[in-house]
Amino acid sequence: MKVSLRSLNIQGTGYMVWLGVLMLLVALGLGAVWRMEHYGHVVTGMTNQIVWGLPHVFAVFLVVAASGALNVASMASVFGKTEFKPLAPLSGLLALALLIGGLSVLMLDLGRPERLIVAMTHFNFKSIFTWNIFLYTGFMALVALYLWTLMERRMNSFTPAAGMVAFIWRMALTTGTGSIFGFLVARQAYDSALLAPLFIALSLSYGFAVFGLTLTWISRLSAQALQDVLIAKLARLQVIFIAATLYFLLVYHLTNLYFAKHQAFELFLLVEGGIYTGMFWLGQVLFGGIAPMVLLMHPRIGQLRARFALSAGLVVLGGFFQMYVTIIGGQAFPIVLFPGREVSSSFYDGVVHSYAPTWPEWMLGFAGLAITALIVTLALRVLCFLPARFDQIGVQVEDSVALRA
Repeated sequence: MKVSLRSLNIQGTGYMVWLGVLMLLVALGLGAVWRMEHYGHVVTGMTNQIVWGLPHVFAVFLVVAASGALNVASMASVFGKTEFKPLAPLSGLLALALLIGGLSVLMLDLGRPERLIVAMTHFNFKSIFTWNIFLYTGFMALVALYLWTLMERRMNSFTPAAGMVAFIWRMALTTGTGSIFGFLVARQAYDSALLAPLFIALSLSYGFAVFGLTLTWISRLSAQALQDVLIAKLARLQVIFIAATLYFLLVYHLTNLYFAKHQAFELFLLVEGGIYTGMFWLGQVLFGGIAPMVLLMHPRIGQLRARFALSAGLVVLGGFFQMYVTIIGGQAFPIVLFPGREVSSSFYDGVVHSYAPTWPEWMLGFAGLAITALIVTLALRVLCFLPARFDQIGVQVEDSVALRA
């Protein structure tokens, strides 16, 4: 059985308005970059206590989701689920777009974007940030190579090998992202090797949810309904990924409660943290975990398209809460300089730090989302990333399936 690929045939006023909105958001993001570079980071809510602000929440979410967006392609090429092979090109495209969008926010939030050249030419291999430069660029190169083997018929025989290398690399990429926080021993919120597997689980859940939302959007634009069996399979996989996320989250916090040096932070986050406690229990656990699992466990979920899309949206929303609690909340809790002693001074020692993001930070974060959406929208319009017939997706096919444009 051969599956043909096609581009997204969409035109008209609605398409142009959508492109215009995305380009406007990108322009506003560039304006925010100019303001931050011209006046300094004083125009943001970031301080010398909260040095990673809202743009980092958007950026880390996009980077983590990029790894998970490759789930569908990995299932087809690595785990032999050939019924998902028609969706592999879209999966690879989404992974690239998410990573580029996330890295764009990180680069523009440097304050001096041109200093990225220094980071790319002077390496400190004792720093996890140096290793991440290689992990990010390597991921983009490997996914591009993987897409080539998928979409060029003469290269189809190399697809399993390329898919396996990309799968291993994306595990390393997410491990590196989680290790950025895990290696920060000075912060009680971090300093844990469990953050690496936790971030891997988060990537599986977030990326799969973004892929589900994108596929639903494309299905509506194409006026081609997705098969019930495909929705059911995607829903089951999403439940597994959410459950894995909640499991590692539970293990992470139980481990912190076991160690005395982390107990003060756990009390702060789980009970006394105010907005951070609310975001954790309501946003991260309830909206991002329990609620979508309940929605997806309906026995006829394959027929409930709106419920499937809603659950994916809740996972994405919960992901932003998760990153806000992890990044901002982790910095808001004061550094313990002298364990077992109470420290106070005019330099905010022992004080929970406050943070309120300003409009340049919001614009920069939304610009990252817009860059991702713009890449996907334009690529789908001019290149063949989609199966010609959606009714072929989700049906078992032979391993010898060929993809051709």
